[in-house]
Amino acid sequence: MTSTVDGSATGGVARGVDRRGATAGTAATTQIGVAVDIPEPWGSHLTRRRAEAGDPLAAHIPAHVTLLGPTEIPVDAMPVVEAHLAAVAAAHLPFSLHLRGTGTFRPVTQVVFVAVAAGISECELLAEAISAAPELRRETRFPYHPHVTVAQDVPPEALDRVYEDLADFSAIFEVEAFTLFSHSGQIRWQPRRDFRLGG
Repeated sequence: MTSTVDGSATGGVARGVDRRGATAGTAATTQIGVAVDIPEPWGSHLTRRRAEAGDPLAAHIPAHVTLLGPTEIPVDAMPVVEAHLAAVAAAHLPFSLHLRGTGTFRPVTQVVFVAVAAGISECELLAEAISAAPELRRETRFPYHPHVTVAQDVPPEALDRVYEDLADFSAIFEVEAFTLFSHSGQIRWQPRRDFRLGG
């Protein structure tokens, strides 16, 4: 973040979100998301390829696998959320993630993604544990499906091109942490804290 930490059909950080200031009788809120960053050299390559497809979100969201899509929480709940994320990270071991080839959510949503070939169950277990906190429960339109969005809501020919160009893409790396991102009105989602797996 499936709804992506980018709002695509299944896992991310969403477009058009901002911090809502407090009004009389209400608490200030902020948007958060949790994701696995894609390390170099693959992260910048996939982000650049998303930009080349004409997707404006590439400028605001680095390549990632979403664990918790955009979720609005009260600002004063952040310490509880961070404590929960630390406990989840401590209870799960590092794992290998293999990204390979492309997939699409068309025709349901206009999204092309790089597929997770290995590490799917580990991502699913992390996503389930993270969203178990009362502060992080959210309605979702689609079942969780880990992936890396590389084009969203661009013309069909651009979707076709990135689908074909990255068909042979492959990357294997160790996931040793996940990252909490927040969005408080700035253009780009900001990393707030990393949580190391296995404590």
